[in-house]
This record gives sequence, structure tokens and C-alpha cells, in this order.
Amino acid sequence: MTALSLHKFLRVGILATSLLALSACSSLTGSGISVSQTGDRPAPTVVPAGTEPDDVVIGRREHPRIIAAYGGVYSDRQAEIMVARIVGRLLAAADQPNAQFQVTILDTSEVNAFALPGGYIYVTRGILALASDTSELAAVLAHEIAHVTLRHARARTDKTRTTQIVDRVITGIFGGDVSTDATANRTRQSLAAFGQNQELEADREGIKFAGKAGYDPQAAARFLGVMSRFAAFSAGTSAGEDGFLSSHPSTPARISKAMDTAQSMFGPSGLGETDRDGYLAAISGMAFGDSPAQGSIVGQRFIHPRSKFSFTVPQGYTLQSAQSAVVGVAGDGEAVRFDSADVQPSMALTDYLKSGWIAGLKAETVKAHNYNGIDMASGLAQTDQWFFRVAVMRLDGAVYRFIFAAKADSARFASGAEATIQSFRRADASDLNQIRKLTTRVVTAKSGDNADSLARQMANIPGGRELFYILNNLYPGDPVATGQKYKIVALN
Repeated sequence: MTALSLHKFLRVGILATSLLALSACSSLTGSGISVSQTGDRPAPTVVPAGTEPDDVVIGRREHPRIIAAYGGVYSDRQAEIMVARIVGRLLAAADQPNAQFQVTILDTSEVNAFALPGGYIYVTRGILALASDTSELAAVLAHEIAHVTLRHARARTDKTRTTQIVDRVITGIFGGDVSTDATANRTRQSLAAFGQNQELEADREGIKFAGKAGYDPQAAARFLGVMSRFAAFSAGTSAGEDGFLSSHPSTPARISKAMDTAQSMFGPSGLGETDRDGYLAAISGMAFGDSPAQGSIVGQRFIHPRSKFSFTVPQGYTLQSAQSAVVGVAGDGEAVRFDSADVQPSMALTDYLKSGWIAGLKAETVKAHNYNGIDMASGLAQTDQWFFRVAVMRLDGAVYRFIFAAKADSARFASGAEATIQSFRRADASDLNQIRKLTTRVVTAKSGDNADSLARQMANIPGGRELFYILNNLYPGDPVATGQKYKIVALN
């Protein structure tokens, strides 16, 4: 884990190359909830009241895209049962007891939760790791159910947005028309942020649903505060912000309003179920951070254990996974994107480069290579604002791409791109041995412990002590209750 910074396995971006989890489906009968373990369950047959036919079409169309773009479905029976029970109670409180929702836990560390029209609800294991009790997760799920019942979700799926430097780069190189590229079509559905009034409306309805279901209604405000701290932590370690933390901003005014709403609806705080111990037991052992199956970042290197390849980017680039790709951003305005593409086996790589998916390609620069026994092709492209060095390679039938971008070409930029391309090779046993899996564990405070002594258990993880405080909603020096359970993140 040498030289790993925390955002490389816990960030608010998502994914390397998408790989679906391979496991069987299950459903919890009698609850009106199905928990998807592969994403291939049929669509809900009894959808929320007020759902229109077009809503069902949208949900069915986007569901498999969401599954693919978020790295597949995370299979964890304890967590699945817990989520299904919470959603069942919330639906009854929302006067939707007969509605059938398909709930999917997505295999990504992104802190996110959202819903699609037609009865689809998604939570990531990243948001499960951040919550500390059932009432906090119920607050998140109730908020998303409220978006569905208020019919906000349909409007959300009708919008798109573009964020981060790499998205701007990719728009430039695809000539503003990503629909011509197969890999771009597989990236995450961009869910535009709701308007402020919609968010506040969903906050109010969600707090009402959660409180009526018997959960602590103050949990919404509490978890908004935790997410605000996590957003600040992530902003200090990542190149950009996306997902729930950007589309659901936790402003002090919003937190205060959530507290006032809970107070006015349900009276003094402290009422309602939290079930901290039950929640922590359900998430204990859950994977934390990037899934090794989707690729791991080790310093300047990316290693994919399933497809068995590795590459290294130059010093100065900060690697992270984002939107079905691995991206690297350098402080001087350079960027690199690595992803995959659907290319017919019979098509030469040089022909693929010239096939029209790159804006501003200089056809005369395209040439074939073979490095480390792997067939490759490279070329140069230029638009009004960017200069690109592009390379594609074919390994075991799959085609991968590097797209380097800078405001202007230079010898240093050229040599860095060339070194990265030449570093692409098959991973060996020594590479795979560098991959470490992180898990969420639960520890019990002993007499004499405080927040600082428990935080030291995460000292071997860069940024781990600060993360401990956020995961447990504590601050340095805070007392802890003897016998109470707390979350830590540990290396396997």
C-alpha cells in the first residue's frame, strides 16, 4: 500500500473498467421489495402510485446501464436483508404498501443513492459505509423514495450534465458527440442535480416517511452533517466531486431546516429507532474503497487483476477511478484517461484510430507498434483548446485506450505519454501481490479509550485517522462509550 493516498480507494468518482458481479438473484418475499444481486431481475410489476407508462420505460431502459456503469451489483446477504427491511417499512409509511421496488446495492465506494422512475432504488456500499445506524440509512432511502413519489426522478433522468476536467477533455476529443463511441455509451447515466426546492421537498417528505416508519427523524440532519464533513475531506484529496455529495449538498441551512422539520413533526430529538449495533453488524466485513476486481491503484500504477494488465503513469499525475475509466490529472493542466472500447476483432487498430471517433485526428501521425508483445497503435489529435496523444492496444481480444490531453504539446508531455504507453503490459504475480483489499470492521471501545486511541487503529492507512472521525461522527479528543461499537477500515 506504499504511496497510496486515500482518495485512490475512497473517492467520490467511480470505477475502473466495469465488471459485473457474478452471483444469483434473490428476493425477500412478502415485503414488496426485491434485492438485485446481478441486476437482471424483472422490472417491478406493481410500481409506485402515480407512475406513468413512460416512467416504467425509463426505469427499465436505464437500469442495466446503471448496473454496468457502477461496476456491477455488490452481493452481501446481511446488508441486502437490512436494506430490504428498511425500504419495506418506509413504503408502508409512504402509503405505498403494495408497491414493488427493486433495490440494488452498487459495488462502488462512491457515496451515492438515487432512484429511477418505475420503482428502482440504488444505494452504494460507499454510502452504507458512511452511515452509522439504521435511521441514517433510512433517512437516505426515504429521501430517494420521496423523489419517486413526488415524481422528481423522472425529470432528473431527462437531464445530463458534464463535470470535471476529464469530462471536458473527452467531450473535446469525441467532437462533442460521445454517442459515436461504444465505451462512452457504457459510462454512468448522468443524473442531473435536483433543484433546491425539489431537494427541500424530498427532505421534508423523507423525514416524514422515516419518522412514521419508527426511525429517528433527526437522523436526516445528523447524516447530512456527516456527508458535509466527508465532502470536505474528499474535496481535499480528489480532483473533482460527483454523485450524492454534489447533487445533495449538505449546507448548514439545509441541515438546520432538516432539524427543524423533524422537531416540528415529531417533537424532541432522541425518539425513534437507531439500532446502531444491528446496523454495524450488517455492514461488518463489507468491502471498503475500490473493488480490487475492478482494478487497483498502487501509487502511479494501475493493476487489473481479472484482465491481468498493468500500466504506470508519470510522476505528477494523480490517478483515480472515474466513470468507467481510470483518469489521471496533473497539476499543470494535463490529463490522461484510460478506458476500453468495443472494436471488431477483424478491425486493425490503426483503422480504428481513423474511424471517426476522435475529433481533430491527424491521420498522417497514426502508426502501429508492438510493446511487451502487445499490438498497439498511436496518433495525434488537436482541437481548438486541446492537444491529444492517443493510443489503443489489443490484449486477449479486448481493446483499451489511452487519451492524453494538454493545452499544448511539449517534449515532456510527449515523453510521459510514450513512457505510459510502453509501460502497458501483462500483470505478473508480483503485481497482483501488491493489491490489498480494504474492509469495514467493527471494534468495541474499552475502558480508557477515546476517539484518538480508536483512530490510531487506522494510522496505517493514509488519511485514516481523519477518516475514522468522519465515519463515526466524532472529533479528535471526543470521549467514547465503553462497550459501544465503532467502525474502522482495515487492510486484509
